[in-house]
Amino acid sequence: MKSNTFLRHIRESFKSLGRNGWMTFASASAVTVTLILVGVFFAIMMNLNHMASSIESDVEIRVYIDRTATEEDATALEEKIAALPKVDSVTFSGKDEELDSLISSLGEEGEAFKLFQQDNPLNDVYVVQAKTPSDTIPLAEEIDEMEFTANVNYGQGTVENLFSTINFGRNIGIILIVGLLFTAMFLISNTIKITIVSRRHEIEIMRLVGATNSFIRWPFFLEGLWLGLLGSIIPVAAVGTAYYYFYDYVSPKLQGHFIQLLEVTPFVYQVGAILILLGAIIGVWGSLMSVRKFLKI
Repeated sequence: MKSNTFLRHIRESFKSLGRNGWMTFASASAVTVTLILVGVFFAIMMNLNHMASSIESDVEIRVYIDRTATEEDATALEEKIAALPKVDSVTFSGKDEELDSLISSLGEEGEAFKLFQQDNPLNDVYVVQAKTPSDTIPLAEEIDEMEFTANVNYGQGTVENLFSTINFGRNIGIILIVGLLFTAMFLISNTIKITIVSRRHEIEIMRLVGATNSFIRWPFFLEGLWLGLLGSIIPVAAVGTAYYYFYDYVSPKLQGHFIQLLEVTPFVYQVGAILILLGAIIGVWGSLMSVRKFLKI
């Protein structure tokens, strides 16, 4: 396509938006309302996924070393564990550290356990982290078969339920996002279709004077693009501003907790880029799908 022709299409697309002011407003408003809902839902789901990932990353395997094992046996066990492909890290925690941790976690009730500091009954422990949280259970079972392991604990029962709940929540989130996007595309395309239908005579005249389908389609393609971009401005600003104040209010209350919100930067830029891209895609798709029926002659 020649540059002059392309510039002509751009000028015509802007003129058409101005000539059809109310329909342009209606289409852009439909995009705006829908993208605000999509943006809010995206923000919620991405934060829930971030929290779920944080919880998963905190799951660890505690390998209690047999008290009969020598230092060489314990070293050999550590090397065998570290050599497993699913293992990310292996950290040694001596029985004295374990006792101090137990006393600290129990608070005042833990004072009674200080009596065991001279004759510590606890085991030395290897704290193992899996590369992928979903590998925790099979990895723990594999380590449990090794020699000189007295016990392997990863929160049996609780971890399985945790992973199951997280996966269920993620799947539901994906289904809801996809459903919301399809609903958005349907609503916006129908709104844009009304704009196109009102201009069917314009399309017929252009065909009668010999205009090709691509020549007719380009201005509508660009109009859909402008409508999508125009409709995404308010959602990007609204979602970004709302999240900034929400983060500023909630984040201090979560200090010291293992659950944290996504940082404002670059999160709001990521959501903004997604909304702008979705607005452009939905606007173009709605215009092209609507004008296509008038080109089938």
